[in-house]
Amino acid sequence: MPTFEELVAEGEAVPTEGWDFSWFTGRATEQRPSWGYAGLLAARMATAGAALDLQTGGGEVLASIPVAPPVLAATESWPPNLAIARRNLAKFGATVAHVGDTDDLPFPDGHFDLVVSRHPVAVRWDEVHRVLRPGGTYLSQAVGAGSVRELTDFLMGPRPVDPGRSPVRTAADAEAAGLEVVDLRQEALRVEFHDIAAVVHFLRKVIWIVPGFTAAAYRDRLLELHGFIERHGPFVAHSQRLLVEARRR
Repeated sequence: MPTFEELVAEGEAVPTEGWDFSWFTGRATEQRPSWGYAGLLAARMATAGAALDLQTGGGEVLASIPVAPPVLAATESWPPNLAIARRNLAKFGATVAHVGDTDDLPFPDGHFDLVVSRHPVAVRWDEVHRVLRPGGTYLSQAVGAGSVRELTDFLMGPRPVDPGRSPVRTAADAEAAGLEVVDLRQEALRVEFHDIAAVVHFLRKVIWIVPGFTAAAYRDRLLELHGFIERHGPFVAHSQRLLVEARRR
């Protein structure tokens, strides 16, 4: 059986580029939302004329759609992901722009009839409204308030939950920008970490769970968590997910 040090080193060595989570197979699990975002995305894209995917990561989710609209664009803020996204989306002839998560979007007013985003870091609702055509749709699966907070609190101590990611605030911000919220759902989903390597890699990849995380800085807490997993089995947390669909009036 690998030692604590070997597991930590393994978790630190796995590349973090892109949003491919296949490395976690057998080491961590996450329950999926009942609404099936990939299926909703595929259905919307099949009928769109021009679509935009915000904060696409490596484009892995968008690349899974069977039919792309005639005009397809994506944005991504992290430079290492840009080449991955451009490679994954080349089959659709999509353009991938380097855009910060809170920057203005480099597209004309009313350019898209569909804007989508999976797990956005931040949402510029005013910019979503601007680039949507009247009657156009915004579809997103977002990370809700207090996602995986059990892991955050274990490593950092109890932390307040950000109300900015609550369903109430999400709906209010969308409507303040001139969008009509037509669907808003929330689910808490079981997450299991089966070894400390999975915890280390997850925290390196999903950087907002423990901001500034390094294995060295949190070694003592990781060692305690390693002992817990060895004695009691998987560490259980819960991810929070929101499904948001809104239309430009």
